[in-house]
Amino acid sequence: MARSLRIGLSLSLSGEFEAMGRQAEAALRLLVSDVNREGGVNLGGTRYQLALDCRDDASDPERCRSIYRALCFGERADLILGPYSSTLARVAAPIAEEAGMVMLNHGGAADDLYEKRYRMLVGVLSPASDYLAGFVRLLAGLKLWRKRLAIVSTPSTFAESVAAGVERACAERFAKRHGVKIRVKYRGRFDPETTAAKLFPALARNRVNALVSAGDYAHDLAVMRAVASSTLSIPVLACVAAGVQRFGEELGEHAEGIVGPSQWEEQVEIQPRLGPSPREFGSRMRAAIRKAGCDYPAAQAYAAGLLMRAAIEAAGSLEQPRLREAFSDLRTTTLFGDFAIDRVTGRQIGHKMLLVQWHQGNKVVIEAEPDIEGNALEFPTGWRLILSSLQIFKLSRRSEDESDDQRD
Repeated sequence: MARSLRIGLSLSLSGEFEAMGRQAEAALRLLVSDVNREGGVNLGGTRYQLALDCRDDASDPERCRSIYRALCFGERADLILGPYSSTLARVAAPIAEEAGMVMLNHGGAADDLYEKRYRMLVGVLSPASDYLAGFVRLLAGLKLWRKRLAIVSTPSTFAESVAAGVERACAERFAKRHGVKIRVKYRGRFDPETTAAKLFPALARNRVNALVSAGDYAHDLAVMRAVASSTLSIPVLACVAAGVQRFGEELGEHAEGIVGPSQWEEQVEIQPRLGPSPREFGSRMRAAIRKAGCDYPAAQAYAAGLLMRAAIEAAGSLEQPRLREAFSDLRTTTLFGDFAIDRVTGRQIGHKMLLVQWHQGNKVVIEAEPDIEGNALEFPTGWRLILSSLQIFKLSRRSEDESDDQRD
């Protein structure tokens, strides 16, 4: 009988994070099948098959806590992967730390996870503060008008990290020199009726022409729907949820032109050192598990499995300190992009965020670093798409904007 290594984790197979949790579970089952078909994991000259012990945390922190206490202590797994979402990763990380077990965090991006200096936490994702920094750089490159920005966020640690990253990018010399100013900041629960009645007049008074929404999926969807159906003229919109395929399907034509961050896109050309290319992975996911989506939650979970295998084989041991050291030394590329961590905090420093824009019903990767200093006469690719989206919706700059600019 073949020896096996048990990977333990919880995922949200029901509740608030179900859609993302099911993608991650499907990807991990595919990963286990792929690794085992290739001969398993080489641990000190002995081959081990992988076994997946994935339990439903129902998107509930208490249930997540109970599962990780079992996986790290009573029913100790050989390897630990984190849950989906920063909320649940924040519950699981201290338990893995207490048990002295490496936790590969593929599902939580909040910056505060790495501020606690856990010794055994290893991040796969770019942190939340990086999510929309590229959008600010794109906004700074738009030369048609002054950039009066509003930030609408929920009172969650993840959303605070995203918003803080936007504010930090706005304070950079490049953005300030090109006229980016934050005019309105709203932090709280967004109700399409009561919140919009108070917030939207403030957006109009401050002549806001760019808006960022940072929150959970439902928050972002509600904000974008409310703005799209209002009389506001805000041509440049961005939100975290726009990076997911489901966003375009639910928002329909109102998604046109909206920009979002993405940890991963299947269309990006990557030559990975480990595992399949993004396109190969996407194709195989759809063939193997037809009901599961293939957004970044799937890609980051599959990549986490590849990285776990690489670290085990490099360490030649399941001793957790040696495994953590192997992750510190690991510099590689998967379908998810580059991997490298800060040796002390475990924060991901190799992976780079992408920006996408919805264009004629499809997500298109756009350039986050326009060549403004080159005095190019044309807009970079991303802004050509944005401007074409404005034309589709006839959201052109009003003549009064020019007189407004004189007063800024």
